[in-house]
Amino acid sequence: MFPKQTLVKKIALALLLAASANMAVAQMQWTADGTGFYSFSKEGIGIINPLQPEKSVNFLTSKELIPDGASTALDVQSFQVSPTGNSLLLFANTQRVWRENTRGDYWLFDKQQKTLVQLGKGLPSASLMFAKFSPDGTQVAYVSKHNIYVEDIKTKEINKITTDGTDRIINGTFDWAYEEEFGTQDGFRWSPDGTKIAFWKQDARQTKNFLMINNTDSLYAFTIPVEYPKVGLPPSPTSIWIHDIKKDNGIKVNDLLSATDGYIPRMEWLTDGKGLIFQTLNRKQNESKIVVSNASTGQSNVIHTEQDKAWIDIKSRWNDGDPAGWDWLNGGKEFIWVSEKGGWRQIYTIDLQGKERLVTKEPFDIIQIEMFDAKTQTIYFSASPDNATQKYLYKISLKGGKASRVTPSGLQGTNSYTISPNGKIALFNSSNTGYRAANAVVSLPDHKELAPAQQVAKASAQDAKTEFFQVTTADGVTLDGWVVKPKNFDSTKKYPVVFYVYGEPASQTVTDAFGTGKNRLYMGDMAADGYVYVSLENRGAPAPKGREWRKSIYRNIGILNIRDQAMGAREVFKWGFIDTARVAVWGWSGGGASTLNLLGQYPEIYKTGISIAPVTNQLLYDNIYQERYMGLPQENEEDFLNGSAISYAKNVKGNLLLVHGTGDDNVHYQNAEVYINELIKYNIPFQMMSYPNRSHSISEGEGTSKHLGLIYTRFLKEYCPPGAK
Repeated sequence: MFPKQTLVKKIALALLLAASANMAVAQMQWTADGTGFYSFSKEGIGIINPLQPEKSVNFLTSKELIPDGASTALDVQSFQVSPTGNSLLLFANTQRVWRENTRGDYWLFDKQQKTLVQLGKGLPSASLMFAKFSPDGTQVAYVSKHNIYVEDIKTKEINKITTDGTDRIINGTFDWAYEEEFGTQDGFRWSPDGTKIAFWKQDARQTKNFLMINNTDSLYAFTIPVEYPKVGLPPSPTSIWIHDIKKDNGIKVNDLLSATDGYIPRMEWLTDGKGLIFQTLNRKQNESKIVVSNASTGQSNVIHTEQDKAWIDIKSRWNDGDPAGWDWLNGGKEFIWVSEKGGWRQIYTIDLQGKERLVTKEPFDIIQIEMFDAKTQTIYFSASPDNATQKYLYKISLKGGKASRVTPSGLQGTNSYTISPNGKIALFNSSNTGYRAANAVVSLPDHKELAPAQQVAKASAQDAKTEFFQVTTADGVTLDGWVVKPKNFDSTKKYPVVFYVYGEPASQTVTDAFGTGKNRLYMGDMAADGYVYVSLENRGAPAPKGREWRKSIYRNIGILNIRDQAMGAREVFKWGFIDTARVAVWGWSGGGASTLNLLGQYPEIYKTGISIAPVTNQLLYDNIYQERYMGLPQENEEDFLNGSAISYAKNVKGNLLLVHGTGDDNVHYQNAEVYINELIKYNIPFQMMSYPNRSHSISEGEGTSKHLGLIYTRFLKEYCPPGAK
């Protein structure tokens, strides 16, 4: 049992780690009965009981994490509990693959024998990925160097079930584009009886490498290849295979794709293990098919088809970024589905014959599904029917009826829940611009507080307040926005304004959450220095405002969103206290592209811009993202060019700071150089900061984040001077 004097700190730390999305730490892992969850500390791994802390216990001590011959414990990022509960599969020595640490070493700890054994002996260090127990707990499967292996826990015998894996033939995981744009990482699934493994195979032999160059880490520069399908080029052909472990043979599943360049973003086993269910998308991603296949023959049939004039989102959009899993109902005979075909993002059920039924019939969007409680036949989901900047928990009976709000009415803002497997309790975070309470425990569905929040933060009385507003543009479009006014604000004076923009379908900027209105790059206090800080949410942003709001941007990125921002800015100017000679805009990634487009398309409005890691030419980005929202350049290349910032570089008249990492594998540094060439061509002065070998986040290396903040702040103050006039 944990010492009482450290128990509260342990619970707080465990909850903090569970809630962290950006650290290389374990994800939230509930115990099987849903009454507790596992946690990390320097003393090992524990089971935290949030309702009865005195019953929290050590599950694995730090001493037990020391391998034979070593002097220090394993640095464990995550773990799994075996189906029997007697063993742990520990993920340590983790390494980054693209954005996350998904490869490393796996160790098996036997709690009865007190032994710690490394899996994958003979394979390269830190090369194992996605290891998981077989359903009976006797075997572990994992990926190494694009091949799939199965290891017998008792005999330690390793069976290599794919042999063709290379940098170009990818088994059991995914290429850069699939992971980045679909959220797919783990690319294989055990059958329910543990006799077979179904997996994705990608053939990237025809996909070209993009070469990044490293000039700093050796005497001679060297290139870093990234297999990357640019927009307009076909995706890597992807197929699904089933391997019979006992027979040691496999079959290819008929995916029924009408063309060779479609996508398979989701796949799982049917609950009876007799076949697979998966989703396919055509290349334009505007036609979705749900396919059921026979595990013995690989033969398939389509049970459901959906089409959209724009695009169709997959489960990652309504499952907190994760496309994995299939939400089964009625003993595996039907499942939960989400669609926007009725004008709103709504919940349906679909059976294995393809018959569908609408569950949420009211005219508002669900934001995401939080949990299905099979015992009570209740679906919990988040939504905010009346305010697109906020988020609340709702529930609805699977039988239908009206949805009801679970989050109490007094909790205004953004509310998030991690619900236990039994549906009885949840870890609860409540946040708005002035207050954050994290990791309370509440009962469901009555939302009674069972344990108070472990971290509470309030905006300081000295902080400037973030205010929400709406403006209606000359086009009749109503935009949500927030504003932070200067301290000692005087409406009779004129102040500079800084607009923060993103503008594309991947993210919102106007949300009622703690930290909204703060500028992490500004070194100092913007409000104290005398800036008005504003953000506007244009059409196309993924706000819960209906299908038409989100999909009006189809084939209009760089046009419609840019006009909304500019017309919104003109409405802001009508407030009367904005100095229109001092107007700045900044953004990162898609926001960097929006910044350049605003400078180039509306130079009469925006006088200063800071663009970080922008896509300057839409034809240079990856095919999955850009073709989803813009179509195929073979059919409508003009739309891509009309929406690209490079097409308007010649019009830039204001002050520009362009920032990019040379090691950006997402938005390549190439984007900066082609845009620079265009500025040079038209004799347009600008400033540039390149960060050697930094990725899209520009965060690697000692001092990087602070340096970026310093140059950002210096440039803004010099070219958009703060203070009232």
